[in-house]
Amino acid sequence: MKDFSAERLRETEQAMLTCTMCGFCKSVCPSFKEAGWDTSAARGRVLLSYGLVQGDLEPDDEVMESLYSCTTCMDCYRRCPSKVDVVGIVENARRDLVASGRMLSKHRDVVAKVRAHGNPYGEEMPVPETLGREPRPAKLAYFSGCTAAYRTNEISRAMLSILDKLGEDFTLLDESCCGSVMGRIGCPDEELVPMMRVNVETIAALGVETLLLSCAGCYRMFKEDYPRHVKLPFQVMHVSEYLASQDLALRPCARSIAYHDPCHLGRHAGVYDAPRDVIRMIPEAELVEMPNSREQSRCCGGGGGVRSAYPEAAGRMASARLQEMDADLLVTACPFCVTNLRAGGAEVMDLTVLVDKLL
Repeated sequence: MKDFSAERLRETEQAMLTCTMCGFCKSVCPSFKEAGWDTSAARGRVLLSYGLVQGDLEPDDEVMESLYSCTTCMDCYRRCPSKVDVVGIVENARRDLVASGRMLSKHRDVVAKVRAHGNPYGEEMPVPETLGREPRPAKLAYFSGCTAAYRTNEISRAMLSILDKLGEDFTLLDESCCGSVMGRIGCPDEELVPMMRVNVETIAALGVETLLLSCAGCYRMFKEDYPRHVKLPFQVMHVSEYLASQDLALRPCARSIAYHDPCHLGRHAGVYDAPRDVIRMIPEAELVEMPNSREQSRCCGGGGGVRSAYPEAAGRMASARLQEMDADLLVTACPFCVTNLRAGGAEVMDLTVLVDKLL
């Protein structure tokens, strides 16, 4: 194992010094609410990161757990009076940890599967073969993402069904992991950028002009991270944005529906209206906002590598989120949120599955 060097953390040292330790972040941090220790809140992580930069702390198991129990939901940034980029600090700390050979064992297994199979689940069957469609030239393409292809494929199959019903000329892709999982864990750009280039070149080779994505994590990756390193010759849309732009003839559904905002789709990417606009298209359906929604939405607890490393804690965070629901049906727009909220004991449906049932 290499000596620890805080090279990336030093880039965010000024942000750490901006933190006033007011503790406002504790009121919204999902991992602090679950664990109850200051080191599991945003200000605690800032202090630990500064200790690493100054050489006052060693990156031991407790420091690792604090930095990797962050879901990167970004609610601390929303609540922070000083607007400290805690997610940037945490993700830089993780990059330094990985660069020094320090990685959680469960994350090490996930990364090995991505490297060997192109997805974090270690599945050997390619996405097109899994979903039964061969890639071909088309202006519209659907990027299912690993979770919707291999674990919650009712979501990807519902999207294919919707596109068929709408008469779209579209294609699937020989997609590989977008890199979101490895990026959140802390893998270096030197490994992520080649993955980005492979996906972009594969998509561009089919003449794609618009790329649809189901996963909020994949969407954030293509929308925000990819353009920093590679040029995208196509438009990127989350499936909720696409559905909101369509004239959908939906059957009535006389139920109250609560919508959960995925953190990577909402706070990270600013998509709040499109999923709600789709729900409002459903005759007789009532959209019921949860007490904390839109910018103030509570995290499901599964992001930032937390579900893979600490599944029990992720499940408890999901259960806490579910206590806010007062509707017949909970709907979200991310396969990973679906997975973790179900672990919390909810009947939850992805937006595309609901639309496909009613279209």
